[in-house]
Amino acid sequence: MKVELEQFYHTYLQNDVAVLRLTLFWLLSCRITILQNSCFLILSLSILLLPLTFSDARKDALAGGWTPIKDIKDPHVMEIAKFAVDEYNKQSKASLKLDEVVKGETQVVSGINYKLVLKAKDGSAVNTYEAVVWEKAWLHFRNLTSFTPVRD
Repeated sequence: MKVELEQFYHTYLQNDVAVLRLTLFWLLSCRITILQNSCFLILSLSILLLPLTFSDARKDALAGGWTPIKDIKDPHVMEIAKFAVDEYNKQSKASLKLDEVVKGETQVVSGINYKLVLKAKDGSAVNTYEAVVWEKAWLHFRNLTSFTPVRD
């Protein structure tokens, strides 16, 4: 009887253990494959849908293009305009006084370029100028790139 039990064990139970091991291995392999395929699918969809996610945030702007400033009376825009006039005065030994910002655009670069059309007084005469200021706010950096008269 003992011999029969040992044969039964070796014949059936050992095979069942092997089958169980193979089944478990197969299930884990399928699960890993499914997880890998799922991760690949999620990653692919994310990459494809990423531009759509950000398209609403910058709907009007082209990459590297100029975007109109909606509120030219914004205090930061006025500060940039004042900086442009003050910096021009320092560089050219002029004495312009900022009168108003007529219009403006921004461009995202390594920082932000501000292109402002502004009116400034030179004594009693009011002239129109286009100023471009490059700002890196996180570095507290500003640079007057250009300041040119505009014909009315």
